[in-house]
Order: sequence, then C-alpha cells, then structure tokens
Amino acid sequence: MSEAKTTTATTKPVRRKTFVGVVKSNKMNQTIVVSVERMVKHSEYGKYIKRTTTLYAHDAENTCNIGDKVLVMSTRPLSKLKRWRLVEVIERAK
Repeated sequence: MSEAKTTTATTKPVRRKTFVGVVKSNKMNQTIVVSVERMVKHSEYGKYIKRTTTLYAHDAENTCNIGDKVLVMSTRPLSKLKRWRLVEVIERAK
C-alpha cells in the first residue's frame, strides 16, 4: 500500500494510515461504507481468525458501487463517523 505524505506547520511529514477494503454500502450521499478484513492469531490456540472493521469514507464524486475494491486513507474528522477518504478504486465489481 502506498503511504501519502503531507506537511504540517512544523514541516514534519505526516504518515497517513491506508487500508484496502470492499464497499458494502453507497446509499448515503458522498459517503461509502468500507469493510476491511484482517487475520488475527488466536492467543491460546494459534488459529488465525478473520476480523472485520467497518469504516465510513468520503466519496466526493459518488463513484463507488457495492462490491468495489477501494483504497482509503485517514483524514481529519469530516462528520460524526467519517474519518476516512477515498483515494482510488482498485477494482470495479463484476
């Protein structure tokens, strides 16, 4: 994944978190719901378990559809739940 760099008032580079996920909903205006999956190792048994995180991301042009694979990046709070923005659509749903 690519790490984007921006500068602050002190000119230090800011590393933003990026995740690749699948769009689960696009019903809201300029907002998409992205589901990000990760594998976590069970502490006692050692088996890997799939964990899902739901993110609300800003989609300024309303370009995403359900099932699209997207790259999202952290940003300042845009609303009560939105803390991410759409960077690019990696793969369109078939």
